[in-house]
Amino acid sequence: MKGKDWLLRGDGQYQACRSVRAWDLLRENYRLYRFLTEVEDVLNSVDDEASRLPELQMLVRRLIVNSYWVQSQYLEPSPKTGTSVSLLYDELGFPLTVQTVTFAPGTRSTIHNHGTWGIVAVLKGQEKNTFWQRTNSPEFQDKIEQTGELTLFPGDIISFTPDAIHCVEAMGDEPTVTFNVYGETDPNERFEFDPVKYSAKNF
Repeated sequence: MKGKDWLLRGDGQYQACRSVRAWDLLRENYRLYRFLTEVEDVLNSVDDEASRLPELQMLVRRLIVNSYWVQSQYLEPSPKTGTSVSLLYDELGFPLTVQTVTFAPGTRSTIHNHGTWGIVAVLKGQEKNTFWQRTNSPEFQDKIEQTGELTLFPGDIISFTPDAIHCVEAMGDEPTVTFNVYGETDPNERFEFDPVKYSAKNF
């Protein structure tokens, strides 16, 4: 599955994310357990986040290229909420959550950060990301402003630093399906933002 790689930082700026070294993406019998083991190796051996995210992003690409099972593990969007989440891995004591998320066409998320690093790969449909940053206003500490937009297509992957702020919207006529990997969330640093009231709340 071809695609582009992106990185979103806390200042609301995004950039192309290039591999730190050459990768052999095609692997026979590359399954979720191999992916989890290799992710753990990176988390234990690479301390610098700027170097860690490109390494993890390429592992995500390797998985979605080789695993039909991962690409097929998603639910239809809920008629009530327009979204659904299929949890593929979440083990107590292991700082990693792996899931697929489905959005019905036109469904839009809140404006939020994740309080941890994250990597999202689009499997089906189109996902428009709108990016934001805190303005550091003395009067309104939680005031944010929009910094840009980027529409992702199947095969595109975007990674986020813990303080990166965005919202997503499913575009097109079919549901959008994404494969998401998140580190261990700090609940005190995960916020939902209101750009009108200049407020933020933990969620």
